[in-house]
Amino acid sequence: MKILDKYILKSFLKPFLATFLIVLFVLVMQALWLAFEDIAGKGIDILFILKFLYYTALLVTPQALPIAVLLSAIMAMGNFSENYELAASKSAGISLQRLIRPLMILTVLLSFVNFLFLNNVYPYAMFKQKNLYVNIKKQKPAMALVPGSFNTDIPGYHIKFDEKYGEKEDLLKGVMIYDLTKRKWNNKIITAKTGKIINKEGSKYMTLVLYDGQFYEDHINLTRETEKNMPVSTAKFKEYTIIITIPDDSLLEEEKLKDFHSMKSLNQLKDTIPYYNDDFKEYIKGRAKNFSINADAKKLVPYKKDTLKLQPNAIDNFDESTQLRIVNSALAKSKNASSIIINRKGSFKFKRKILNLYEIEYYNRIAFSLSCLILFFIGAPLGSIIRKGGFGLPMVLAISIYVLYFFANTFGRNLAEESSITSFFGSWISAILMVPIAFLLTRRATKDMGIFNIDVFLQPITTYIKKISSKKDKKHNGAN
Repeated sequence: MKILDKYILKSFLKPFLATFLIVLFVLVMQALWLAFEDIAGKGIDILFILKFLYYTALLVTPQALPIAVLLSAIMAMGNFSENYELAASKSAGISLQRLIRPLMILTVLLSFVNFLFLNNVYPYAMFKQKNLYVNIKKQKPAMALVPGSFNTDIPGYHIKFDEKYGEKEDLLKGVMIYDLTKRKWNNKIITAKTGKIINKEGSKYMTLVLYDGQFYEDHINLTRETEKNMPVSTAKFKEYTIIITIPDDSLLEEEKLKDFHSMKSLNQLKDTIPYYNDDFKEYIKGRAKNFSINADAKKLVPYKKDTLKLQPNAIDNFDESTQLRIVNSALAKSKNASSIIINRKGSFKFKRKILNLYEIEYYNRIAFSLSCLILFFIGAPLGSIIRKGGFGLPMVLAISIYVLYFFANTFGRNLAEESSITSFFGSWISAILMVPIAFLLTRRATKDMGIFNIDVFLQPITTYIKKISSKKDKKHNGAN
């Protein structure tokens, strides 16, 4: 049996190593392609690009492992069936469960390796990559400028614009800038219809030229005792130039970003979740208390039928002028309460979303580490059923199954992030969907059944047709 186990492991490991490297390369190239527009042609040192690729490879390894296990299981068992080796093993009294036992042990080990990657290597790689990317954007300010929101990555300025266009995407439209270089809050505001970014390769400065705009500056005279407002100055301009100093290359090694859910291990997540949970509960209590105060809830008294004899409509107990004051007061309080709820809705969602992200990250680390084992029990029986090896049909099936698994995982996480479902269910929804499929395929492969038993559907139809035809024959014979 040791010879057979070695043969099975060898048949699995060869395609596993090949598919793992291919999938890893594809995923890294996909990440590079997404970041290509921001990195290419920006004068970034090749060393930092290689670092970016290295950290990306570490990040996508937990995704590449399940795909490689799934495809290798389909190919290995497909080759066994196609070459009648599986049939020979069964005729020798070796069951399918015994045949794939060494592969099961190997897959359990790979699941454990995947867990170690997700718990230790993944947070480290995410920490390094995020900081490297942010620091590159600081060195190349043009990369940091994104339309539609305030860009705060450029030191000393908060820049917002409506659109970036042109062949090099160096032209801006609808520009607004808060100048913070004098460290006096937002006292100087610059607006312009259009603008242009001039960022020469190798230069330590980036020039921002603005056209057809105006600036507003609120002068404040700060003294030791008082803060006096000075005259406000405004001016229009046809062309206005801002020179921004680019940070030194040494800043690329800074690591300021630390407190992200994806940068923490399971133990750190477990310790952090209670903090955000308590913070969210305290926020809810504070909002409820504030709402109660604004609504004058303490002034409300319980209605007692025995002690109070009131009209069915409570407002009819007052005269018209008092009724008008009551209605106006109620409308004012209702509008005030409604506006408070609307204004605080964003803060409520943000705090709940932060808590959801940490909970999802915690549960997903555990759920996704089992993906190798789950997909193996789909791939191995599927390969023995389809009786086809090689990279053709197995590749198509593997990609289809993994896309379904990954889509379910992403869909569940998105729903949990928006609080539509619980974080636990959102993280485990892909496993919940795939485990029954794995069980069904394993059962059918063990009993030498196909994926679909067509006879189950055809037998009732053929039986019904036979009954009809027999009745017709009896009628015909009776007539004769």
